[in-house]
Amino acid sequence: MVYSMTGFGRSEYSDELRRVVIEMKSVNHRYCDIGVKLPRSISRFEPEIRKRLKKYVERGKVDVFITYSSLQSTGAVVKYNKDVLDQYMAHFKKMEEDYGLTEDYKPTVIARYPDVFSIEENYFVEDEEYQIIEKVLDEAGKQFKESRAKEGANLAKDLIQKMDELEGYTCQIEELAPKIIEEYQAKLTEKVKNLLDTANIDESRIVQEVAIYADRVAVDEELVRLHSHIKAVRDMMSESMNSGEAEADESVAQEAKQDTTQKEASTSIGRRLDFIIQEMNREANTTLSKSDTLSVTDIGINMKTCIEKVREQVQNLE
Repeated sequence: MVYSMTGFGRSEYSDELRRVVIEMKSVNHRYCDIGVKLPRSISRFEPEIRKRLKKYVERGKVDVFITYSSLQSTGAVVKYNKDVLDQYMAHFKKMEEDYGLTEDYKPTVIARYPDVFSIEENYFVEDEEYQIIEKVLDEAGKQFKESRAKEGANLAKDLIQKMDELEGYTCQIEELAPKIIEEYQAKLTEKVKNLLDTANIDESRIVQEVAIYADRVAVDEELVRLHSHIKAVRDMMSESMNSGEAEADESVAQEAKQDTTQKEASTSIGRRLDFIIQEMNREANTTLSKSDTLSVTDIGINMKTCIEKVREQVQNLE
């Protein structure tokens, strides 16, 4: 199955003791970049959380926001740091003596100084709590993966349509190629006749020049490779869409195993397509460079425009 790199998932759990909320969102990225924001009280679970997130993403920039709230207490306590305040007051007294200053020390003013008051968490999250966090994470991850799969299916359909358009341009150039040679031969013959002002021209020389020209503007190899690249993209998209439908029909017992297989098969599909599109663009550039007719140039420009649209779409695939 083809997955988009854009997705969103959210899950929430609460009972009489706690409330857990997890949100996941992702955008395009060349590699896999996962950022996790979570409370300090459960920060020791971050390695396990990151490891589990690998089930749902192989590529893209993913931001994960985890909120954990204890419903048994406020979860925090305000601490008065008397030793810190003693040092502040000692310095204030010294300033009064040195400069003859006077000050009305109000508690609300003193409390604003750094570290006079601090907030500390007053509860400890047991290791068993990770099972609850894991459950919420899996639910958010499932929604996240489904949203990516849905977007990926739409991108796959669009790419197949773009391949139809590209193949149309390729076929048009194939049809024009022989006519270009014929037109060149006719123009060359006419030009030589006008220069020599006679019909007695060396036909073998004309044929030789036409052969040289035909070799210089020949785009047969480029067009063959374009057809091959177009077929490769179509096959990849069709297989991904068919595998997605097959996956939906599988039983629950087999779903996890097949999902792993499908994920492994599609891990590098975005990078593979990116390489193919680069090759397409190179063939289109070569075709344009060999063309000296307006009709082929116009088609080549349309072809490059279409390839650029495909490239932008491929950037969205995992």
